Amino acid sequence: MSETQLPKPRLLDAINSPQDLRELDLKDLTVLAQEIRAEIVRVVTVNGGHLASSLGAVELIIALHHVFNTPYDQIVFDVGHQTYAHKILTGRAKDFNRIRQAGGISGFPRREESLYDVFSAGHSSTSISAAMGLATVRDLLGENRNVVAVIGDGALTGGMALEAINHAGGLQKNLLVILNDNRMSISPNVGAISQYLSLKMTSPELLSLREAVKRTLEKFLPHKGRRVIRRFQMAEEAMKGFLVSPNSFLACWGFKYLGPIDGHDLETLIKALRQVKGLNRPILLHVLTTKGKGYPPAERNPLAFHGLGRPSLFGHHGHHEIASHPKEVEVPEPPPPVLAPPKTYTEVFGRFLVKKAKALPSLVAITAAMSQGTGLDEFFRVYPTRAFDVGIAEQHAVTFAAGLAAGGLRPVVAIYSTFLQRAFDQLFHDVALANLPVIVAVDRAGLVGEDGPTHHGGLDLSFLRLLPNFTIMAPKDEGEMEAMLELAFNLDGPVAIRYPRGPVSGRSLADFKPLIKGQGEILKTGQDLTIIAIGQTVWPAYEAALILAKKHLFAEVINLRFIKPLDQELIIKSCEATRHVLTVEENSLTGGLYGAVSELLATRPLASPAVTLRGLGLTDQPVGQATQAQQRASLGLDIEGITTAAMRLFCP
Repeated sequence: MSETQLPKPRLLDAINSPQDLRELDLKDLTVLAQEIRAEIVRVVTVNGGHLASSLGAVELIIALHHVFNTPYDQIVFDVGHQTYAHKILTGRAKDFNRIRQAGGISGFPRREESLYDVFSAGHSSTSISAAMGLATVRDLLGENRNVVAVIGDGALTGGMALEAINHAGGLQKNLLVILNDNRMSISPNVGAISQYLSLKMTSPELLSLREAVKRTLEKFLPHKGRRVIRRFQMAEEAMKGFLVSPNSFLACWGFKYLGPIDGHDLETLIKALRQVKGLNRPILLHVLTTKGKGYPPAERNPLAFHGLGRPSLFGHHGHHEIASHPKEVEVPEPPPPVLAPPKTYTEVFGRFLVKKAKALPSLVAITAAMSQGTGLDEFFRVYPTRAFDVGIAEQHAVTFAAGLAAGGLRPVVAIYSTFLQRAFDQLFHDVALANLPVIVAVDRAGLVGEDGPTHHGGLDLSFLRLLPNFTIMAPKDEGEMEAMLELAFNLDGPVAIRYPRGPVSGRSLADFKPLIKGQGEILKTGQDLTIIAIGQTVWPAYEAALILAKKHLFAEVINLRFIKPLDQELIIKSCEATRHVLTVEENSLTGGLYGAVSELLATRPLASPAVTLRGLGLTDQPVGQATQAQQRASLGLDIEGITTAAMRLFCP
């Protein structure tokens, strides 16, 4: 290849820190944005991750690091879905290939990972509160650093964000809040705040006029029409900014509103950030971005591309359609599509609810901005008047459900385990104390894989056990999942059903049959030790028992099913017979299954001598990002680990 034919080196390869970024001109920054976007697509379509959000924030992040003196100036990101460009530009480009992998970098901001990650985040609506704390420290120390909070429009539905805005405006702190408005969180935004931010002139006359103008331009100016239409749209957004600016609720709370501006126009972004940099007051800069920008499949369907699993899970997404990246950037060929993926617990839940709703008119479903993620998308389609998306507001979701139950309906609230933690007080105060028949579907319970420690559902058994009147259960397979849902509708009080991320077990010893509240089952008899498992861990425990039998160690395997109420007689009888007990759970050992069995054995006198008890589960050490299989292996929660732990009961 001749020298003239050699591909140009990437600008990205010369960026080791934001300082390098600040030496580039606008033209180079535009090229850099294209390269970053291509790199994100290349890596995420192999590793999985949050694609659409990060693609939409590329220019914004470039502009922020170009204008502000990071890390002295501090940028706090909300959630972290949009931070991939930030990671690439802050010395982690060489490690980006291993994002969300064991031993690699996190998919979320992590303080221990970089000085540029000034605040760790995994849940939404936190950035303004955290930035307020940092700004207060700055003022107390007499420093002059800038503090910036970047928050998505969906996150503004979280009450915590509004509390922080109220606090910041009241104290008149020097704080810049950037509203990255892509008109969508994970699911389409809902609520008055989202509607307010999307304010448009929507009278029938104006809508008709707008459509008539659009059709005329497309007919008579086929080549220039789209450009003109875009100008009209930009003017409409400017009008929106005019209407919401001076008299908006933000102004009432002490914030100066600026915008909206085009979040993909680097020149405009840089100018705007430079203008607000020196203002010594609370500022909200409204930036409009496109989720999935530069990758046509993600632009067309941002919901599907919000978070991708590994290629084996998401199949062929049309990688050849990547737009806006230099020709020299190569993108690997996509893996072959995977047909008929295994059924997940989430799908079983969603399917059951649609079927049950036909026979039970009082059934209503609630989600907190996760209708698709929790399997409720079909329910929303079939029963739109009985389905409620409250936005990113888990606390409100639970108390709203309590109100529905108090009015005579049968509400089902579907929330990921890690997000349910936010609603603990509402579960106690508004549901448990009143003994209301609210069904809480606790999705993503246990280890969740590459999203890492902020997203593991490892505390729900522990904190739900504290709540009076609650029935708490976890299925081992599809049939048991349906049986537990059916039982939940037959109980009068609050119920929580926890289930893991991923496919249902391929093994089942029994078909669907009614369950009795608080009754476990013996899957395998044995006289040497007792293995007590619940939910995801039942079948690995059963398989471990089969291996142990080949080693002439015979384990009794209990599928507990219920963590509350416990099947005390079943546990006591087995423990008295074997005197060696191993509990296995994807939950914290503190307060979970191990805690429940420990409490029982400590309070119930046994006929036999002392019992040796050991537990496998989550410890105080956070579990980093990796595959679920790797995480389970690291904690001994796979078949091999359970087998080894059982043998150590006899040979410590």
